[in-house]
Amino acid sequence: MKKKINTRLVIIALLAIFTTLMGITIVYFNVFKKQVQNDLEISAKLLKDTHYFETDTNNPLCIDLSTDMEELRVTWIAEDGTVLYDNDAEALNLSNHSDRPEIKKAFEKGSGKSIRKSTTMNKSTYYYAVLLDNGSVLRVAIDADNVLSVILSAIPLLAFIIIIISVICIWLSHLLTRQLINPIEKMAQNIEDASIDTPYKELAPFANMIRQQHADILSAVKARQDFTANVSHELKTPLTAISGYAELLEQDMAPKGKEKYFYHEIHKNSDRLLAVINDILRLSELDRGDAISSFEDIALDEIVSDCMEMLHINAKKQNIILEYSFDSCNIHGNKEMIRELVENLVQNSIRYNNPGGHVYVRIIKKERPILIVKDDGIGIPASEQERIFERFYRVDKSRSKETGGTGLGLAIVKHIVELHDAKLEIDSAPGVGTTIKVLF
Repeated sequence: MKKKINTRLVIIALLAIFTTLMGITIVYFNVFKKQVQNDLEISAKLLKDTHYFETDTNNPLCIDLSTDMEELRVTWIAEDGTVLYDNDAEALNLSNHSDRPEIKKAFEKGSGKSIRKSTTMNKSTYYYAVLLDNGSVLRVAIDADNVLSVILSAIPLLAFIIIIISVICIWLSHLLTRQLINPIEKMAQNIEDASIDTPYKELAPFANMIRQQHADILSAVKARQDFTANVSHELKTPLTAISGYAELLEQDMAPKGKEKYFYHEIHKNSDRLLAVINDILRLSELDRGDAISSFEDIALDEIVSDCMEMLHINAKKQNIILEYSFDSCNIHGNKEMIRELVENLVQNSIRYNNPGGHVYVRIIKKERPILIVKDDGIGIPASEQERIFERFYRVDKSRSKETGGTGLGLAIVKHIVELHDAKLEIDSAPGVGTTIKVLF
């Protein structure tokens, strides 16, 4: 980044220097050109005011200005364009000048000027012609460098100036780059420390985003570590039990009459192990969002009704009264996911209820469809309500394991709700019960 900034600053500086010097050169040349034309005009008018070329007795053959004006060329032209006198050449050898632009303008308007360039000599000849009172024209001319020759002659000086200023610009660009980058590097090295101010206000949104992403990454890493530890623990417990009971049976160390109990424990822990693995796999599928493409318009009331019929027997076994009422409504979603969501919410209400308790399931159609699952069970303390959707988090750990809970049901519910762009609301108090709403 430093190299790029340095390079671009140097390029910009060089372009600015070159453009400025070229501009100054051109401006100088234009001023020089204007000055030359003004001097020619003054010289012509001074010669005119002498009336030297208007005296009737003045013989062109007797005029001699070659020694007086070596740099200034003076030409006297008759009304028909014939050259009467030229201090730089024999008048008889010169062609008729009536077609020269400055001569034409002088005959027409009283004065005229023009510039003719010589590509071979890198020179330009400046002409100024003035009409005399006797009808003839007096023209003065001078040779001067053209813009190309001026630039070429200035190249050594321009090169020297460019080198000096370039060295200064390179040094300044390094200094400015260091001053520009150092605060950013300091902020990057201490990205976790929000107390360090962002060096430039334009970077504030970027810095806040980076810090937020950094915090999210750390949070995700911690969550993954916790999840791995929890998975290991959840799998280790039933596996240890299965291994222990199996070893006792293998070595005929089980008390007589307890074999059936051992077999039952092995079967129970195997089922628990399979349930945990299935829920972990299900969470992995939901994380990938594989089923989003299979969303369709589905009847929410029909899915909930099917789930209630299936869960009715389980509720009866737990001595829980299951009650439900539905408004007919449709949502856009995945049928299997919604079925899973309803089953997990109702199973949780049954699992964490008291014998003889109630579970109420309702669907209300207002501005949006709302699924309500309410129970009068043990309830959830306010301090733990935000954590119940975490993976493997249990309010009552002993009861969850006794009733076959994996600790992943509500985590699956949260994923399904997010995938359906829905919203979860929870209202609970210990000893009163829990109400969970899903607003689609």
